[in-house]
Amino acid sequence: MRKIYKIAITELRTLFYSPVAWLILVVFTVQAAMSYTGLIDTILMQQFSRPLWYSIVRELFTRSFSLYPTMLGNLYLYIPLLTMGLMSREYSSGSIKLLYSSPVSTIQIVLGKYLSMMLYSLILGGILLVFVFLTGFNVPDFDYTLALSGVLGLYLVVCAYAAIGLFMSCLTSYQVVAAVSTLAVLAFLNYVGRLGQDIPLVRDITYWLSIQGRSSQMIEGLITSEDVLYFLIVIGMFLSLSVIKILSGKKRNKSLIVTRYFVVTFLALFLGYLSSRPVFKFYYDASATKLNTLAPASQEVMEKMDGGLTITTYVNLLESHYHCGIPSEVNSDKDRFKEYIRFKPRMKMKYVYYYKDVKDSNNYLIERFSGLTERQKAEKVVVANDLNMKMFLTPEELSRQIDLSGENYRFVRVIERDNGRKTFLRVYDDGYVFPNEAEISTAMKRLVTDVPRVAFVVGHGERDIRKAGDRDYYTFAKSPTFRHSLINKGFDTEVLDLSVESDVPAGVNVLVLADPYTALSDNEIDKINRYIDRGGNLVIAGEPGKQSILNPLTRVLGVEFVPGELVQPTGVYNDNLLICQFNEEGVKVMTPYKNLLNRYGIVMPGAAALAFDTTRGFQVVPVLTTAGVGSWNELEGGDKAVFNPRAGEVQGAYPTMLALTRQVGDREQRIVVLGDADCISNSELLMDRVGVQTSNFSLITGMFRWLSYGEFPLSITRPAYKDTVLELTREGMPLTSLLLTWIFPALFVLGGVGVWMKRRLG
Repeated sequence: MRKIYKIAITELRTLFYSPVAWLILVVFTVQAAMSYTGLIDTILMQQFSRPLWYSIVRELFTRSFSLYPTMLGNLYLYIPLLTMGLMSREYSSGSIKLLYSSPVSTIQIVLGKYLSMMLYSLILGGILLVFVFLTGFNVPDFDYTLALSGVLGLYLVVCAYAAIGLFMSCLTSYQVVAAVSTLAVLAFLNYVGRLGQDIPLVRDITYWLSIQGRSSQMIEGLITSEDVLYFLIVIGMFLSLSVIKILSGKKRNKSLIVTRYFVVTFLALFLGYLSSRPVFKFYYDASATKLNTLAPASQEVMEKMDGGLTITTYVNLLESHYHCGIPSEVNSDKDRFKEYIRFKPRMKMKYVYYYKDVKDSNNYLIERFSGLTERQKAEKVVVANDLNMKMFLTPEELSRQIDLSGENYRFVRVIERDNGRKTFLRVYDDGYVFPNEAEISTAMKRLVTDVPRVAFVVGHGERDIRKAGDRDYYTFAKSPTFRHSLINKGFDTEVLDLSVESDVPAGVNVLVLADPYTALSDNEIDKINRYIDRGGNLVIAGEPGKQSILNPLTRVLGVEFVPGELVQPTGVYNDNLLICQFNEEGVKVMTPYKNLLNRYGIVMPGAAALAFDTTRGFQVVPVLTTAGVGSWNELEGGDKAVFNPRAGEVQGAYPTMLALTRQVGDREQRIVVLGDADCISNSELLMDRVGVQTSNFSLITGMFRWLSYGEFPLSITRPAYKDTVLELTREGMPLTSLLLTWIFPALFVLGGVGVWMKRRLG
């Protein structure tokens, strides 16, 4: 060990006698300082105008274009300049012969020279630590573990680069060639992950070997055994190759040398393959909010998921998302479930490929290959993507496995437990396309709990979940491509015709009656009343002019739709367009809305006021009300709303949404009454009005979360960030910039000049 240390010190002394080592330190420091001060200045500007909600640590160090990713992108430029002379210098000067005849072993030579690079890398890491501790001094509740995790990731990258550079330096006596070769190997390791992705075993090996993005998880605060072992294995492999290369100068047995190269490479790839298997992975989330780990609600679901779990992805070659599941993208696709594989390492992922025509407005293949048969279209796509036609099932072969007609043969997954329970997990027509944690965990939860059934009453012109018209409810209730629809948030939805059914089925958890055009019969009202009497949860939504239809039903609840129509003239939109606000007392009951209080409103394009009393055994509280000033219940009608106190019109805050509760047996019965049925219709959910900040999507989500007692939609919540205050002032920024951008690098300049003068004078 002492010999290794002496070699390392000698190599460091040689390194610092050259201007390259000092120049790299200066350039590295200046680049880091410029990136850091620019980010600090931006944060101070934002903090001046409003309180920050995001994590300062993440904004400064881990996000794209922040300090760590910026410096990571430059490391490949520095390391080849440092390592190019490690062994090339020995070859070119002839001193390698002295090393061969010295009492120092080849392994000690390699380890000594590599140790010098590790020590130099510590200096680079120390520069970053200056920025870390400076920020920690100015940010209360600073997340040190997250920041230090990123430094560890960058340090391992530098060490891996150094091992590669050392080996390339062993191959040639020309330092420039060694530097260029190092760059070439780094480029190859960044590209190799794309090779052989169509071949299962090769795909896993090359994907593991890729160095691209290897430190990204550590920069973001997640330390995994796979990433750490990757760097250790790569370092060990290239150091071993360096030893073999140096020994080859002493021994001329080429077959033995080639065998050693092969054994070392094979062993490294084998160990790497094993370390990438989910069952052998270990994790540590260094972030304070555990942002890299499943949320507590998701973890609770996975804890209940005993037994085997299989995710089968069905990829239709003739559908617009097919490219996301072809063999070359399988590893990238599996990464979308890496947080779940962490908790379920033996989870199986399968892919089934087929072709089938799809009626989809987003499918460009329909127009491009019009006039061709399904198979002819498939053959065209197969040739374009260099695929094998034999891997794709025909529509007939697929139908014998599964019926995907209800999914319109889109890209879809089936999650299935060993006990036979299964559910769909879809992609969506929005900017994100793929499901996030909320949707994935919701699908998982459907496999471990009873699924709530929501029945929508039909038969009297009610809002229909099967229709996509402006007034209907298909979007939020049943649309498979809408991320926030009930079927994608954990519910089963169905229609219920009370004129046909003998009663509301016992399995229905929530009954919805929305804006009937004609009156319900006494028999149908009796069926709903029996459902209410047994404690069933209910949603009743009405419209102005429908009071006579709905009041016979709601009077049993102590609720009445008031004659007239609420108006709130603005001079911009229709007079009956209401921006309703959440009521504090109502939010205490319907707690899912607590984050919307005083932040967002709800648009109601035409609503009836609601009156209520508590004599029918229900606790009743307004959840939404109109504005207290400028709104009234218009009783006279007409194209233009005119406030007329003589007609009995009174300005004030009118309830437009009520929450009713009472205890029935061992559970709380919950009922929602809405004075407007349009607020959750297809057209309103897709409406975007200038200058109107509302959240009607959240109205649906919160309503059904409350009605299902918090079971669905699943709430993916995490602790709020604590490091949201930067105590550094803008007045102190010029001094900080001067210290970091000029004085800090100047210390290394002085160090280099001092060493140069010492050598000249010595």
